Amino acid sequence: LCFAGDARVRGQTGVLSERRGSYPFIDFRLLNNTTLSGEIGTKKKVKRLLSFQRYFHASRLLRGIVPQASLYLLDEDYLGQARHMLSKVGMWDFDIFLFDRLTNGNSLVTLLCHLFNVHGLIHHFQLDMVTLHRFLVMVQEDYHSQNPYHNAVHAADVTQAMHCYLREPKLANFLTPSDIMLGLLAAAAHDVDHPGVNQPFLIKTKHHLASLYQNVSVLENHHWRSTIGMLRESRLLAHLPKEVTQDIEQQLGSLILATDINRQNEFLIRLKSHLDNQDLRLEDAQDRHFMLQIALKCADICNPCRLWDLSKQWSERVCEEFYRQGDLEQKFELEISPLCNQQKDTIPSIQIGFMTYIVEPLFERWAQFTGDTPLSENMLNHLRRNKAKWRSLLHKQHSSSRSNDHSGQVTGSQEQTLNEDETP
Repeated sequence: LCFAGDARVRGQTGVLSERRGSYPFIDFRLLNNTTLSGEIGTKKKVKRLLSFQRYFHASRLLRGIVPQASLYLLDEDYLGQARHMLSKVGMWDFDIFLFDRLTNGNSLVTLLCHLFNVHGLIHHFQLDMVTLHRFLVMVQEDYHSQNPYHNAVHAADVTQAMHCYLREPKLANFLTPSDIMLGLLAAAAHDVDHPGVNQPFLIKTKHHLASLYQNVSVLENHHWRSTIGMLRESRLLAHLPKEVTQDIEQQLGSLILATDINRQNEFLIRLKSHLDNQDLRLEDAQDRHFMLQIALKCADICNPCRLWDLSKQWSERVCEEFYRQGDLEQKFELEISPLCNQQKDTIPSIQIGFMTYIVEPLFERWAQFTGDTPLSENMLNHLRRNKAKWRSLLHKQHSSSRSNDHSGQVTGSQEQTLNEDETP
């Protein structure tokens, strides 16, 4: 099944899953230890590292069984608090950082097990709980905890947001169990095995993933194919008819590929057209799928719409990831990517640009679709307040730089125009 606007998603015969761990992540320790300029160690060192990483990742299926008992090792008070938080999982002020601490770093697994149960998906699809848990552990472990932003906590945050959006009346009244499962799975796995650097970095360093996907939606294709690999390896859906599993894999691809920020205008134009013409028919599977794509796009970049304390943490994390990439580029004498220069690109200026050019246009359209529900109004209010706070911080930075500039020249930088390739 192919959906309009997603010609990149090929038929089942053309969908190849990626074996887990077959493409190792960018190893910052190797990069930092090398003394060569512009060259990442010797071929022998790289080959040895890749072999180790392949072995390390290949053993994860067996190791995936171990964390099942991890929650039971926690103090009962922590478990009680985690359970209490899950009772409010549909609230927009849900603190995913606290939940991750209470679950001993198992926020994604714990959240998904709960949501699959809440939505009746385990019963509807006759899923085996042990197999489901094993699959979710695979997904959680294939996120890189060393990434400040693109890690399993981000995936859990996006999944919690997706759960909130799936409950919006305009959408919820039409969703099938299949739609709900696809939405939650896509949210949980949309950034799996993210290397902590962006697509332009992979392209200019001639990374194997860039070659594999011909420089088009490189990371998103990798996230999708890796997810298919884990689904097949875990055999979570092996009991379902082949045509059903093929359809699920295809739609997962369509959803995950929609998170490519380079396709932002494509989706916004299409959404605007539907809303202006009032021709969305959610009884139609294709229109429902399109709105699931929009919901996932919203969930993926909803950080600026959260409470300030949560939003600020995410902003600092994503910028730290940008700066790490910039440091790597500087170390190996590559051109520093936009938004990745810690000396020039400040967190306030990055966030103001992101909110203005990416977040606001999408969430204003989403509010138009939902009909200005309490959740949509709440998100837009947070967005405006957070943007005002970043503007205030930017103004303070400029004032400080002026007072410290003994030559009398203004050193503050102007707000950055967001480069789409560098967004979260």
